[in-house]
Amino acid sequence: MDQSGLRTWIEIDKKALRYNTEQFLNIIPKKTRLMAVIKSNAYGHGLVQVAKQLTSYQLPVTGNYLWFGVDSIVEALRLRREGIKNPILVLGSTLPSRIKEAVESNIILTVSNFESLLTLAKAKNRPQFHLKIDTGMHRQGFLPNDIGQVIRKVRSPKSEIRNLLTGIYTHFAAKDWGHPSYTELQLAEFKKIIKIFDRAGFRNLVRHAAASDATLLFPEAHLDMVRVGMGLYGYWPSWAAKVRHPKGFFLKPVLSWKTIVGEVKMIPKGSYVGYDLTEQVQRDTKIAVLPVGYWHGYDRGLSSVGEVLICGRRAKILGRVSMDMMTVDIGDISKVKVGDEVVLVGRQGREFIGADEPALKIGTSQYEFLTRINPLIKRFVL
Repeated sequence: MDQSGLRTWIEIDKKALRYNTEQFLNIIPKKTRLMAVIKSNAYGHGLVQVAKQLTSYQLPVTGNYLWFGVDSIVEALRLRREGIKNPILVLGSTLPSRIKEAVESNIILTVSNFESLLTLAKAKNRPQFHLKIDTGMHRQGFLPNDIGQVIRKVRSPKSEIRNLLTGIYTHFAAKDWGHPSYTELQLAEFKKIIKIFDRAGFRNLVRHAAASDATLLFPEAHLDMVRVGMGLYGYWPSWAAKVRHPKGFFLKPVLSWKTIVGEVKMIPKGSYVGYDLTEQVQRDTKIAVLPVGYWHGYDRGLSSVGEVLICGRRAKILGRVSMDMMTVDIGDISKVKVGDEVVLVGRQGREFIGADEPALKIGTSQYEFLTRINPLIKRFVL
């Protein structure tokens, strides 16, 4: 890895990514497909880097048993241009003008409303598609009362799309063990709908419902495929999953985010640091200025509360996180010099800062913190 000339960069641990993938493969049936959810730039880890790494492993999933889930046709087409041949399902909506590209690149689309179903039926060229069923999340999806009409439209001789329907799925709303009954209700509803499709002659659909959380907590929801996102990247998808996961199951964070020390100086007692005079030092204080800020994805809410790692020690952020830089207190850390490596997320020496730590400090989740890391930052697979 050559990060010379870079002020901030991301490192992806390929061994940790493989380890996490194998952990999930060990708890699902051999005939159950694994969808690696790499939407939103692989949760900040790098869309292409993660996809290529996963396809390079000699894993007990080959061909149609390793899928990729993306948010948009744009992400899907990028993967195809990079030579990824595995099945790809677009989980988000697709504009009518992009349907032709899906056909040409063998990309599977999600259809979740009657407008999209009609558009697909009228299209000159039609791709394969999966139906999204709303069993209780109340975002995308056909409601249970819609299913009869959906089947009639798919089976209609005029539509010519019956053979293009290759899958059916739902998404669970509850990510906390405090609501297991709601997940159970959703799964029961989904299984009822599966039986309706079976009776209508659709017996070979790929049926999927479980994301990372349900893959760990609800084995009965594994069905034909599981959709694993956050778990692949080494973080527990919920508190419930962290405390009730299968015995012997562990995860390793994949991403490290680093920067350098850009400037070191001493400021006198009583000095204010950063914009709006939000923090005043109470002693003569040695500070380090880091060339990274909220434009890079390091949240402004971490002003005066976040910490980074320098020389294997924790250093507290002083004052406001700015657009392109921030200041940290290094008064208790000796021998810090310009150019030293700084860890924003990851391990340095015996200290570790996971993405869930800064996320908790600003009242959000590791999902948001990771996906908001600027995609322009260079990512290295190590």
